[in-house]
Amino acid sequence: MTTTEFQFDGLVGPTHNYAGLAPGNLASQTHRGDTASPRAAVLQGIDKAATLARLGIPQAVLPPHERPHLDLLRAAGFTGTDADLLHAAQRHAPELLAAAWSASAMWTANAATVSPAPDTADQRLHLSPANLTSALHRSLEAPFTTRLLRRIFADDTRFAVHDPLPAALTDEGAANHTRLAPTHDNPGIEIFTYGTAAPRGTSPGPEPRRFNARQRLAASQAVARRHQLDPQRTLFLQQHPDAIDAGVFHNDVIAVGDTDLLLLHEHAYIDTDDAISQITETWNRHHAQPLIILRVHPDEVSLEDAVSSYLFNSQLLRTPDGQRLIVCPENCRQSPAVSRLLEDWQTQGLIHEALFFDLQQSMSNGGGPACLRLRVVLTDHQQAAIPQSLLLTERRAAQLRDWAHRTYPETLTPDDLADPKLITIARDALDELTRILNLSNLYDFQR
Repeated sequence: MTTTEFQFDGLVGPTHNYAGLAPGNLASQTHRGDTASPRAAVLQGIDKAATLARLGIPQAVLPPHERPHLDLLRAAGFTGTDADLLHAAQRHAPELLAAAWSASAMWTANAATVSPAPDTADQRLHLSPANLTSALHRSLEAPFTTRLLRRIFADDTRFAVHDPLPAALTDEGAANHTRLAPTHDNPGIEIFTYGTAAPRGTSPGPEPRRFNARQRLAASQAVARRHQLDPQRTLFLQQHPDAIDAGVFHNDVIAVGDTDLLLLHEHAYIDTDDAISQITETWNRHHAQPLIILRVHPDEVSLEDAVSSYLFNSQLLRTPDGQRLIVCPENCRQSPAVSRLLEDWQTQGLIHEALFFDLQQSMSNGGGPACLRLRVVLTDHQQAAIPQSLLLTERRAAQLRDWAHRTYPETLTPDDLADPKLITIARDALDELTRILNLSNLYDFQR
């Protein structure tokens, strides 16, 4: 039986905009109020996924969430027609209006934490949808994400889709989770990275001073228990608080791993020497094959360069013939230090090729290549049990490009969010998408 890692890329939604809703995410804050291009955003993501699919890397897509989230506005006390809700929220609570329209579900690395069958006691694939309760606009995602994952991974003899954790256990999904294994067939070691073990101000250890730590240790531990992971193969490591204050809101902004390779910055963990020792010792107890760890010193790439370039938010992938690729945003090529490091890794044979993609629409909102995809390792039987319509082929990519060109707004400004015509535009786009992806009656407006 073959086991394969699929990249489930989130399609950017038709209401992609720059509302600056994410404290601690420097790009999101910097571009607040800018004019966005939903059409360019979704096309950039489709182009990345389609290019990787042509290289033989298994790709699938996840549909956007329905927006606006009008129930949020009703729950906040606004009444009347849909147009009444938008107009009143714009006048009295623009921050709620922005949250209701947010397309942040595009970053599917936050959709869930995923543990593949080789790692779990019952040999099923386990998925825990993230509750994302550190931010209002993202907390709206969990119910639909859970519904969507249960629609895709419906066979409960092969899959277990859990409920999101209780709100107080702040969980940000796979963006704080790394799996290492010699191959995808082997049981791996799973690394959960958390920001804090206690509510802010009560931790006995160092805490970030500028931004909140998002992932709670108790949440990571709960996910590991639910997924029936082997405690001997499971690690819990704490982020460095200085990194959080520098804009590392998730661990995938400063570390990335794939099979037997781990890239990390010196400031990835609160004690990086100890973290590397734990990872290496755990790996060596279970695997004869060496683990490669590339530790980037601040003299090579500063923490600020790491955050602005999103080097560690790249994707590490292997082609079918075993060549290792790193999929980077264009920002990496624009940083002399990062560009030099990527060339060194290729010269040393650690990376076969660096691929660069224009993902500026997502990057300006703080999401790089790794944010846009959820990694799911599937056996042949599991692959056959999911909707094949989600797999990205050349034909499907062409359909999606045509759909995006016809249905997505070319530009979107903050003032546009009060226009009720945008509701119709967004629903028409999603309605057609469900026909392309064969996902009927997926959204509330279709029921």
